[in-house]
Amino acid sequence: MALRVVVAASASRIPRPQNPPLLSLTHHNGTLKFHKTPSSHPRPNALLPLPTRSLRYIRAISEATVEPELSKEEQKESPKDWKIKMLYDGDCPLCMREVNMLRERNKSYGTIKFVDIGSDDYSPKENQGLDYETVMGRIHAILSNGTVVTDVEAFRELYEHVGLGWVYAITKYEPIAKIADSIYGVWAKYRLQITGRPPIEEILEARKKKGEVCKDSNACKM
Repeated sequence: MALRVVVAASASRIPRPQNPPLLSLTHHNGTLKFHKTPSSHPRPNALLPLPTRSLRYIRAISEATVEPELSKEEQKESPKDWKIKMLYDGDCPLCMREVNMLRERNKSYGTIKFVDIGSDDYSPKENQGLDYETVMGRIHAILSNGTVVTDVEAFRELYEHVGLGWVYAITKYEPIAKIADSIYGVWAKYRLQITGRPPIEEILEARKKKGEVCKDSNACKM
């Protein structure tokens, strides 16, 4: 998903070590790797404009093998002693790859509480007043003390809570932090288009109509 795009593109702005990069993660149920778009004149250290570079990584990710989704029983897991709450879009296929990986890791930690903002049960009041439209705009996470974190910082916090803090450690420092947030901003802006979904206006209208129908029904299902 975009989070690894951010780290990959950010890391390309600093001298590359001779050892293989640590940005390809092998997960329990599959492997997700990044591949640069082939070029007739490859230049290992060439820097492309951020939007072009980030979109190329996104296309590479979209072609990756989809990780199998966890069972409904596993998805309902909600640790009582959670340290951070992840607000995610359950209708986003690329996002769910990231969520499923973190949920799998979380089995050993029990530190993340996963909240699907598209669920009928989603309540802004229980999530620091963050409504659906706001959270759809970019990644949000909530620490147990009520602090809201967004963008790359949210991913960094989530990864740290499941023992993968090293993946985003580099994004704590400038200018990498600014570059990473800029690249993530591109992903957030075009996420719906990239995943083949309708504009946010149409999604909001559909949710509004669903809500109106649900008011007159005790068994509302989409």
